Amino acid sequence: MTRPVTPFWPLEIWSAWWDAWGSAPYVALLRDSNQARALARLHATAFARPWDAHEFERMLCERSTEAHALWKGGAIQGFVLSRKAADEAEILTVVLAPNVRGGGLSHKLVREHLAHLALSGVRTVHLEVDEGNAPALKLYARHGFQQVGQRTGYYARADGSRATALTMTASLS
Repeated sequence: MTRPVTPFWPLEIWSAWWDAWGSAPYVALLRDSNQARALARLHATAFARPWDAHEFERMLCERSTEAHALWKGGAIQGFVLSRKAADEAEILTVVLAPNVRGGGLSHKLVREHLAHLALSGVRTVHLEVDEGNAPALKLYARHGFQQVGQRTGYYARADGSRATALTMTASLS
């Protein structure tokens, strides 16, 4: 007769640990154009003129596009897309799902994306942001972006008015 082996920790603790580990947010390079529909749905939660799935599919297939996704619980909860040219890049969009905004995950997403860009030889990163988007302005300032210009009436708002885009730049070297 053999005795059953008792695990060091009870099964309930292992299960809780595994569930927590599996749902912990992480950032990963995104190259799968099959995720285009998910990106389009997420983008529509944040922008008055969201991009459609075909635009995301096209961008993800371009060699100059760098994309990172924030995964949590097996689903994309955010993403950042950039386009590279020589030793420069432009962040095209950063989006987080409404249910994870405000929890510091945008910092994690942008930090890891910028680190990847730097490792790939990018020295300068540019972006445009709505002048009224205080959370994004705070995020970008935290990562060293500084305003270098503006584009009056650049963004369309949901109410039909136009918003000014601030152009910003950060050095990665």
